[in-house]
Amino acid sequence: MSAATESTRPTNPDFIEVYPDALSPELCDQIMAAFEASPHQRPGATGGGVNKEMKDSVDIHITGRPEWQALEAQLVQAASRCLVQYVRTYPHTLIAPLVFQHQAPDGTVTRIDEDRIAQMSDQEIIDLAGAALRPGGINIQRYTADSGGYPYWHCETMPKDSSHESLHRHCLWTAYLNDEFEEGATEFLYQDRKVEPKKGALVIAPGAFTHTHRGNRPVGGDKYIATSWFLFHRR
Repeated sequence: MSAATESTRPTNPDFIEVYPDALSPELCDQIMAAFEASPHQRPGATGGGVNKEMKDSVDIHITGRPEWQALEAQLVQAASRCLVQYVRTYPHTLIAPLVFQHQAPDGTVTRIDEDRIAQMSDQEIIDLAGAALRPGGINIQRYTADSGGYPYWHCETMPKDSSHESLHRHCLWTAYLNDEFEEGATEFLYQDRKVEPKKGALVIAPGAFTHTHRGNRPVGGDKYIATSWFLFHRR
């Protein structure tokens, strides 16, 4: 990605952005191999617990596991690179919920707006995003061919527990680790859009009810994904 890339406001956006080749094929293969070798596979759960009618998957929550640290770091880096592009397209991802200011060498303070974001380097956008957002825990998931899936229409924000951690989810991201199957798209309800999995691609979308979605059943092959969120810092 080039620095100081000028942002272009999309026409009639649906705020669902797909970034091809965000992960290398080799990284995808490493993650799937580590998943299959891991003794920590568990039935996938939703906010209400394990319910295979809502979500039928095998998951590993890799965050906090030492053996996953290097692969997790590569996933976070890939998602962060995509977030830079997302912010260039939708600068109000950051500047609508929060007000940022820039102090010039002469002491002049100005508000950071979409025009200034368009002139920022990638690293400056990463730093700005880091002041507002933090990476969430990462799940690696396998949906078994012809039976698994996440058919329940859901969003990512919910009052799950007293910590209200899930209410801090600002954007979701999903990385597709393979594509040797049919169907199995990520389907967004109100946008009437299906994102077809392509190995190495990563999708970012808002986490609120406006982007209610589901994971359709893969046909003819298992489906592997990595999923997480960008969350607001606690205040």
